[in-house]
Amino acid sequence: MKKYLPYIRENWYCFLLSPLFMTLEASGEFILPFINANIIDRGAANGDVSYILRNGGFMLVIAMGMLACGVLGAFFAIRGSARMAAAVRKDTFARIQTFAFSDIDRFSTGSLITRVTNDITQIQTFAQTLMRGFFRSPVMLVGALIMSFRLNPKIALVILIILPFLALATFCIIRSASPRYTIMQEQIDALNSGIGETVTNEKVIKSFVREEYEKGKFRVLNDALMEKTISALKMMILMQPVSALAINATTLIVVWVAGRQIMIGRMEIGSLTAFITYLSQVLTALNFLANIILQGTRAGASDRRIGEVLNTCPDISDENASCANREIRTGSIEFRHVSFRYFKDAGAPVLDDVNVRIESGELVGIVGSTGSGKTTLVSMIPRLYDPDEGNVLVDGIDVKELSLRKLRDSVAVVLQKNTLFSGTIAENLRWGNEEATEQELERVCRIARADGFIRTFPDAYETEIGQGGGNLSGGQKQRLCIARALLKRPKILILDDSTSAVDTATDAAIRREFRRQLPAVTKLIIAQRISSVMDADKILVMERGSVIACGTHEELMKSCGAYQEIYYSQKEEERP
Repeated sequence: MKKYLPYIRENWYCFLLSPLFMTLEASGEFILPFINANIIDRGAANGDVSYILRNGGFMLVIAMGMLACGVLGAFFAIRGSARMAAAVRKDTFARIQTFAFSDIDRFSTGSLITRVTNDITQIQTFAQTLMRGFFRSPVMLVGALIMSFRLNPKIALVILIILPFLALATFCIIRSASPRYTIMQEQIDALNSGIGETVTNEKVIKSFVREEYEKGKFRVLNDALMEKTISALKMMILMQPVSALAINATTLIVVWVAGRQIMIGRMEIGSLTAFITYLSQVLTALNFLANIILQGTRAGASDRRIGEVLNTCPDISDENASCANREIRTGSIEFRHVSFRYFKDAGAPVLDDVNVRIESGELVGIVGSTGSGKTTLVSMIPRLYDPDEGNVLVDGIDVKELSLRKLRDSVAVVLQKNTLFSGTIAENLRWGNEEATEQELERVCRIARADGFIRTFPDAYETEIGQGGGNLSGGQKQRLCIARALLKRPKILILDDSTSAVDTATDAAIRREFRRQLPAVTKLIIAQRISSVMDADKILVMERGSVIACGTHEELMKSCGAYQEIYYSQKEEERP
């Protein structure tokens, strides 16, 4: 729990004032029964109305003070725990933002969402309960025991006898509940992952009429979570009947012993009333402490999961970069003996001893069958992944020696899956440059051949885009993503099959604009269509993680059988 000390220090007054007010409230709890006993035994028994009114008024003042302290204590507990949770959530999210793709793959998206939301909420709930009860309950417990021994030491021993049994029962329940909470949180991960996958792919599900199948998958996950939740919470539920049994049994014993003492004149009725109140306070305090421990058990499971995120050292960082202040100037790229596997125990490597040099300003096409390693190769440039062996150089410097921010600021990537966000077209474009003017937006959209269709909308660049760009066609989304990438003014532009939904004429027009408007930018185009890369300065042909050929279209048509196979599979003309 040491990781939370900085957050507690930031809200020190809440973590100080809440226990203070709750302690003051508890102090009144064991004063009131004592005064009440005196009213019964001295005021009522003797018919002393002034004594009753005087002490009754005193009780009223104490009760009002307790109310004020309770409200203030709860307020500071809520405020302090909420502010702490918000800060932890911010830092956890910030840590996730530093993760490499491999880190995210290891945790899974659903698990990370659960940790940032549900797990931190568990920590918040525990912190709030802790502030309200950690000092209040011990003060109430000790104070009530002291007052009980002051009234009647013999009967007070009954309470001490029952305490070990209640403590043992609590320990057994907690020991059984702890691992069940961890399993429950993991099942929440699985449910969130399933929901996220279903919602993201809703269009595909509907097009294949698979709604019933997805309902079945959800039902299995939901039922599993229900079972795990019942398994965990039924242990907590046991605390209530166990506490009730202890309270009732102890009360019965106390009433029996006290009744005999009253009959022989050794105890007064008011004292018995106060004693039963103190007994209730002792067991209530113990019950509250047990609940704190139970909540701590659940929070402990969440704490471990949050710690896993906060303590993760990202697979990719620039802490030891020797050229952190170096700007990317030319955009030249070189792969030297690059090999890579997504998992260490995987079989064949995704990339196998790749050696390629790309000069500044070149337009390079990359083709190959599905799974040949094209996307993985270009992902090495902005360090979305790092090679297991070999080096990737930009401007002649190993990318590991460069600042991640400066490297990625100089590289614009348009991925296979087009991602747009809710908001206007202009807001989406400005992800590439928050300070971009309207003229700059229009310029990059003209290069990407997006300006034309944007102006067909009544609100043009202020047109609202639905979530994920649902109100745009595939080709329109691709062109907006290209324009957004160009707004970064990158030194290296990577298009990963990013014109697949664009007609061939528009595709060719975009490439012409690249050559005319971006002569100094190094451009890498991954394509399934040969027509998209035929005019490239050179084309890389990949197969099973290796670059098997490199050259112009004309050179490859003469020397590379794999390239010829791809070319003729897309053309009506017969292979000679």
